[in-house]
Amino acid sequence: MASRVTIEVDTDGLAHNVRTIRDRVAPCGLTAVLKANAYGMGVPRIAPVVRDNGAVMFGAATVGEAVELRSYGLPVQVLGNLLPDEAAPAVEHGIICPLNDLEAARRVSAEAVRQQKIAECAVAVDSGMGRLGLVAAHAAEEILAIGKLPNLAVKGIYSHFSSAGDPEDDYSLKQLASFQEVLKQLAAAGVNFEKIHIAASDGLNNFPACLQPPFTHARCGINLYGYYAPAMPLKEVVTVRTRIAAVRKLSAGSFVGYCRTHRLKEDTLVGTVAIGYADGVPLALSNRGRVLIDGKSCPILGRVSMDYITVSLNSVPEARCGDEVVCIGSQKGQMISAKEWADLAGTHVYDILCGLRSR
Repeated sequence: MASRVTIEVDTDGLAHNVRTIRDRVAPCGLTAVLKANAYGMGVPRIAPVVRDNGAVMFGAATVGEAVELRSYGLPVQVLGNLLPDEAAPAVEHGIICPLNDLEAARRVSAEAVRQQKIAECAVAVDSGMGRLGLVAAHAAEEILAIGKLPNLAVKGIYSHFSSAGDPEDDYSLKQLASFQEVLKQLAAAGVNFEKIHIAASDGLNNFPACLQPPFTHARCGINLYGYYAPAMPLKEVVTVRTRIAAVRKLSAGSFVGYCRTHRLKEDTLVGTVAIGYADGVPLALSNRGRVLIDGKSCPILGRVSMDYITVSLNSVPEARCGDEVVCIGSQKGQMISAKEWADLAGTHVYDILCGLRSR
C-alpha cells in the first residue's frame, strides 16, 4: 500500500543547489552534512546527488550515520563526539574521528593501535559555542599533546559558530578570531592541517572570511534543500503531499476537533486531511496553518490531531475524497514553504524537516 503522506525531493533542484553552494565556497571544498538521515529526506536518495554534484566530504552526527555514508565513496567525519564504545567501529570503518579532549584522543589512539590501523582524526576547538571541543584558550597545548599519541593522523581541525545567522554578529567575529589564533599558535609550533573549517550554512552565507585561506572546507546542511540562503539563488526542493480523507458540510455553530478550539461562524464545507502530528505536522499549526488544494489556500480548522487535520474547503467546493493536498511545496503556482510552518510553530526549518515522520 502506498503511504498516505509522501515526502518528495526535487533531485534536479537539489543538484542545482549543490553546484551553486560548491561554487560559492570555492576554493574551499564542500562538506555536505547529511545528519539524521539527510535531515529526514533519505540518505540513499540524497547522498548520490550531493556526491555527484561537487561535495568532497560528508558530515555525520553518529558513527552509525557515518558508516552508512561511507558506502557512497567520500570521506566522512563525525562532527560531534564519540562515545567510549564508538571508537572501535569508527576506527574499523575508516571514519574521520572527532577529538574533543585528550581522553577521547587516547581512546581512539589505543583502538587504532589495537586494530593496527592509522586513524584519521580532526580536533574540535570550542571558540565560543560552549558545547564541545577543546576550549580555545588552551587548545594549542592540548593539541600538541594529542599529536604525540601513536597511530593517529590528525589531519583536520574545526570549530562551530553559535550565531552566524546574523551577518552583523560581533560574537561570531570573536569566535573566528579566537579560532584563527589557535591556528597561528599551532603553525608557530610547526603543526599544520589539511582540513580546516568553521563555516556551516549560516557561516558560509554571512562570513566570507570563512571561505578564504587558511580555511580549506565549508560545511553545509540546511542550504542543500534551499532554505536560509539569501545570498544564493537556491531552490526549495521539499514537497509534502497527502490526500483528503473525507468531505462534509457542517452547520454554523458546530465545533471542530479536540477540545472544541474552533467553532464555525458559518455553514462550512470541511475537509478531513490524512496527515497529523504523527506525520510531523506541528501542533502549533492548530487554527493557524494552511494547506493547498487545487492551488487554493485552505486554512486549518481546530487542533492538529495524531492522524488528521481538518480544513475549510469553502474555496474549493468541488473537492472530493482522495484529492491531492500539498502541505509543504507548490501546487498550481502557489507555495507553502517549510519556513512558513517553522514561523507559525516558533521554531526553525531544521526542526520541521527532521520532524517529518517515517510513515
